Amino acid sequence: MRIQFLAIGDRMPTWVADGFDKYSRPLRGKIRLQLVEVPAPRRGKNADIARLVRDEGQRLLAKAEAGDYRIALDEGGRVLTTQMVASRFSTWCEDGSNVAFFVGGADGLSDEAIASVNEVWSLSSLTLAHSLVRIVFAEQVYRAYSLMEGFLTIVASGDGYSSNGRQLSACAQNCMQD
Repeated sequence: MRIQFLAIGDRMPTWVADGFDKYSRPLRGKIRLQLVEVPAPRRGKNADIARLVRDEGQRLLAKAEAGDYRIALDEGGRVLTTQMVASRFSTWCEDGSNVAFFVGGADGLSDEAIASVNEVWSLSSLTLAHSLVRIVFAEQVYRAYSLMEGFLTIVASGDGYSSNGRQLSACAQNCMQD
């Protein structure tokens, strides 16, 4: 299973990449969590914000793989619990689905971008800085996978069992084969 996190903005502090890596690193070999950064357009003081937001949405959508299940992260989206996210991931993993998540720039995603996705989720009722959204998202993917499998870390032994002797689910075994 591959999960792409596509976001506007490519000039984040190093602590953002470090935070994203902290949670994506333990998933390697299980789920491919990829961060795809799309440079933000330059904004002049007389910029046409609606046009910029439309362009950002088009550029984000163009970076996604064809056939991916698409989810926009937007403040107006549906708030899910971690358990609900884990359940969705389990379904996608069993189906062999790949998923693309989209985060717009400072002014959000265009109506056209929102209309072109399968679902719209919200990470929080709070307004979060774009730098934090990346880390919170990666942490929630890690936590959802951990809940899905019933423990926080898995070290695959290649025989369908974890390092603690617990049999891995079919989903975990399928994810590791991708």
